[in-house]
Amino acid sequence: MTELDTLHATRDAYDAIAPIYAQQFRDTLGDRPLERALLSAFAELVRTNGNGGVADLGCGPGHVTAHLHGLGLNAFGIDASPVMVGLAREANPGLRFEVGSMAALDIEDGALGGVLSRWSVIHTPPRDLPAVLAEISRVLAPGGHLLIEFPATDGPDHETQAYDHTVLTAYRWSPDRLAGLLRDHGLTESARIVIEPGPTDRRQFQEVQLLACKA
Repeated sequence: MTELDTLHATRDAYDAIAPIYAQQFRDTLGDRPLERALLSAFAELVRTNGNGGVADLGCGPGHVTAHLHGLGLNAFGIDASPVMVGLAREANPGLRFEVGSMAALDIEDGALGGVLSRWSVIHTPPRDLPAVLAEISRVLAPGGHLLIEFPATDGPDHETQAYDHTVLTAYRWSPDRLAGLLRDHGLTESARIVIEPGPTDRRQFQEVQLLACKA
């Protein structure tokens, strides 16, 4: 499957479930204090570095974009799903949301103070992820910050692992391997949080949040 085929498959899959997704995940940060704390730290870092625009990649129905706006950021959302973008605009009429591809962002070089990629790369095949990270690096200004979140592999012997996501095939990454890819694209890891699954969680693997800065 080509990169374009993957984009179309992801778009179509999320178009089909967008209303259900928006309802189910409208308060996704409510019971995640560690994630809220890291988002607050991310926002402070962006503001300290000049408070440039912040792109929420794979923004879905826009609830996290709105959270970033509430933290004082000039945040806007980008998603491959036109239906998701429509729901985001409806729920947040004062904010900006656009249909777009993470691998081909319609943003000028060095224009952003921050990028949030919250689980948005999980459907990106491993061969295509470097192109996405190159785009993120391109649009970030020097000193800009990336916060990227993803599920982790079972151990250091696995760089990536596919798993059966509810919507579409998804991929887990070795945190060290993904941090290495960030370095390859001029993004240096500054912090890492690894969240262990709860005993009743359906998926028993770690969640990783990496904070990185562009030199």
